[in-house]
Order: sequence, then structure tokens, then C-alpha cells
Amino acid sequence: MQIYLPIAEVSVNAFLLLGLGGIVGILSGMFGVGGGFLMTPLLFFIGIPPAVAVATEANQIVASSFSGVLAHFRRRTVDIKMGVVLQIGGLIGAALGVLVFNYLKAIGQVDLLVKLCYVVFLGVVGGLMFIESLNAIRKSKKAGGAPAARRQRSWVHALPFKMRFRTSGLYISVIPPILVGICVGILAAIMGVGGGFIMVPAMIYILGMPTKVVIGTSLFQIIMVTGFTTMLHATTNYTVDIVLAVLLLVGGVIGAQIGTRIGVYMKAEQLRILLALMVLLVCGKLALDLLLTPSEIFSLGAGGGH
Repeated sequence: MQIYLPIAEVSVNAFLLLGLGGIVGILSGMFGVGGGFLMTPLLFFIGIPPAVAVATEANQIVASSFSGVLAHFRRRTVDIKMGVVLQIGGLIGAALGVLVFNYLKAIGQVDLLVKLCYVVFLGVVGGLMFIESLNAIRKSKKAGGAPAARRQRSWVHALPFKMRFRTSGLYISVIPPILVGICVGILAAIMGVGGGFIMVPAMIYILGMPTKVVIGTSLFQIIMVTGFTTMLHATTNYTVDIVLAVLLLVGGVIGAQIGTRIGVYMKAEQLRILLALMVLLVCGKLALDLLLTPSEIFSLGAGGGH
């Protein structure tokens, strides 16, 4: 069943979009990531222009994250106070990111930058996650399944403006969470990602949050930042395709509920290694597309595209 997308100006199969939304929704529920870092490249692969894919995917992330965070609220695994601090940084970062995106769109370089960003980030994050997961599996086997102890003191504890986060059991400076939020906000605007693939490791390794509250808090933060990003893209770039967003939303919401249930039955190390392999796979395909000569050497683009 072919459906025409008015803003993207292409026709695609509606069931293909529902399926993609569902798969990414499952990943969102399992790993606590918005899923945008996988969905946006998948949209490139089926012919959606990068500028439209980035802006519309930020929209879809809001729904799948909202669906996932409801399940975490029921389990009381969301640190609302930490989430709000991360959101403050995220909103600042999103505003900066949209300014950069608009400038690149004006000079016709946005497609190349978005794809290059994906190759670099997915390669680095996927590689590090894969190595870390393998080490964790080896350690758990040696220690007979005993969990690794969390580091108690780091440079984060020496910074000023401290605040107590009761749900996470932390008493740390608000500066690192705000900086993490700003980085994630910039990525949300330029790459159309929720930033969970950077947020989750940063919350565990930099802020020292317990793993059980990290996923819910990450999703809680993602909702506000990606919602704000979508609004900015819709009002300044006019690149949010509502038809595409609705189809991805329906699949994403259903998938997130399934993913949350699957995640409960799998070990953390197994989840991380699966996610790392998927990230590296998508990175490889994107890098290949950038290196190979396209079948059509030219394309027709609006407003300043070359």
C-alpha cells in the first residue's frame, strides 16, 4: 500500500513505515533509547531526504519515549529531579543545534553533515559499547555472576552547586547533568536523535546513577527535548512530515510496550552487546553509501541545495 508523503515528496509503503516504527519502538523499550539513531538512517535508506528524516524522527521519538516512560513511572524507576536538570541543558542545546542546522541548510550542506555525524557517532559509540559489554561478560563469568561495584567518588563530586537526587541516591553538582543535557540537545536538533545512546552511558559512568533508574530518567528527559526540537524544526525549517510521523508513531507506541516487557527477561550485558551490534551494522551501511558512487549522480533539491 503506497502512500504519498507531502513534505518529503516521495511515495513509500505504509506497512514498511509501520514496521520500522514498531522495530524501533521495541528497541526503545528494551534499551531506554529513543531509537532515533537507528530510525533516522533507516529512513535515509528508504529514500526520505535527510532534512525531513531528522525533523520528523524527533517527533516520533516523543511518542515512543512517552509510551516507554509510562511503564517506568509505574515501576518508580524515574528520577524526576535529575530529569528536569537534564532537560534544562537539553533545551539550551536544542536551540543551539537548530541554529546550526538552519545555517547548514541555507548553504546546502545539511545532508552530508547529518550522514557524516551518524557514521562518526555510531562507529565510536557502537565500538566502545561492544568492547565494554564483552569485558563485562568476561568479568561476570570470572566473578561467578557477582555484579560490578559502582565507583563512589570521581571529579563530579568535587564540583560546586551540589544538589541531592534522592531517587538516584546522589549528592552531586548540577554542572555535569546540564552539560550532558546540552550535548544531547545539540544532537537531537542536528541528527534527529533522542540522545539516549549517549545519555545512558553518561548517566552511568559520569554521573554514577544506578542502572535501574537510568533508563526511565533518560526517556523522561528525551520527551521534553525532542518535543521542543520538533517544534523548532516545524516553525523554522518546515521539514516535519505529519503523515510520516503518524505512521512511525503508531508502530513506535506499540513496539515500546513490547520492548519494555522483553527487556525485563534479558541480562544487561546481553542487551548492551545486541544494541552495539545493531549500531555497528547501521554505521557500516551508512559509511558504504557515502563511499560508493550513487546510482543517480544528481538530485533535485529546494533552496540552496547543490
